[in-house]
Amino acid sequence: MTIAAMASIREAAQFIGEKLADAGLESGRLAMVLGSGLGNFADSIEVRAAIPYRDIPNFPVSTVTGHAGKLLLAAEPQSGRPFWVMQGRVHCYEGYTPQQAVFPIRVLRLLGVETVFLTNAAGGIRDDLLPGSFMLVADHLNLTGMNPLTGPNLDGMGTRFPDMTEAYDPSLRRMMRTVAAEQGVVMAEGVYAGLAGPCFETPAEIRMLEKLGADAVGMSTVPETIAAHHAGMRVAAVSFIANRAAGKSEGRLSHEEVFGNAKAAEGRFGALMLAAVGRTLGDDA
Repeated sequence: MTIAAMASIREAAQFIGEKLADAGLESGRLAMVLGSGLGNFADSIEVRAAIPYRDIPNFPVSTVTGHAGKLLLAAEPQSGRPFWVMQGRVHCYEGYTPQQAVFPIRVLRLLGVETVFLTNAAGGIRDDLLPGSFMLVADHLNLTGMNPLTGPNLDGMGTRFPDMTEAYDPSLRRMMRTVAAEQGVVMAEGVYAGLAGPCFETPAEIRMLEKLGADAVGMSTVPETIAAHHAGMRVAAVSFIANRAAGKSEGRLSHEEVFGNAKAAEGRFGALMLAAVGRTLGDDA
C-alpha cells in the first residue's frame, strides 16, 4: 500500500515536472493554498502555467463553489521568482479520504516546495474575531476524527511519529505579523478548530469549542498542516473570519455568506499574502 501511494504521488509530480520542462519553467519552493471565496487572488498575479486538477494523474478535483481547481505557477512581482498557488482545495466532506485531501501537498513536496501558506474561511468564536478580520493560526485542534497519517507510514515523506509542538512555524508567524503591520492589517492570532463538516456547527458545539480553547472554526487546513509538517515543510496559516460562529450572532449560517464576505476581502487578503510571499522568497534568496 505504501509503495502504491508513493507511486501515485510520484506519477503526479512527474507529470507536472514534465509540463514545466516543456515550457522551460522551474518549480517554486513556496506554495499557497487558497480557501473558500479567495480564489480570485490568482487575478492579481502573473501566472506562468495553469494546470487543471483534473488533468493531473491521481489528483483530487474540487467540487465546492469558490474552489476553481487549478494548480498555478506564478511569478512574485518584485523578484520574478516562481511560487505555486493551489486555486482551491478538496475536503474530506466531499467524500475524499484524508490521504486524498493531502495528496496535492505531498505532490508539491516532491516538486521541491519547502514552505506552505494555507488560507481558509473560518467562523469567529472569540469575541474580537468579527467578520472581515484575519487570524494567524498559532495552533490547532484536530476534531475531525481523522488523520492523513493513518495507515502505513510514507517513509519517503517523513517519520512515523512526527512532533507537532510547532506545527505552525514561529519564524513565519513573526514574519506574517510584521507584514500585516506594514500593510495596516490588524492580525489577531489564535487556535483554529478543524471539524469534518459539511454542516455548520451547533451553538452547543461552539460553546464546547470555546471551552476547549478554540478561537475560530473551519473544515479544512488541519489535514494539510499535518501532512506538510510530516514532510518537513514549514507551515503558516491565515484564517479569514467570514462569519460569527453559530450562536454568536443573529441569523442562520450559509456558505453564501462565507463566500460573499471572503470575496469582499480579497483585495486586502491579496495584498497581505503577496507581501508575505515576497518577504519569504526574499529571505530564502
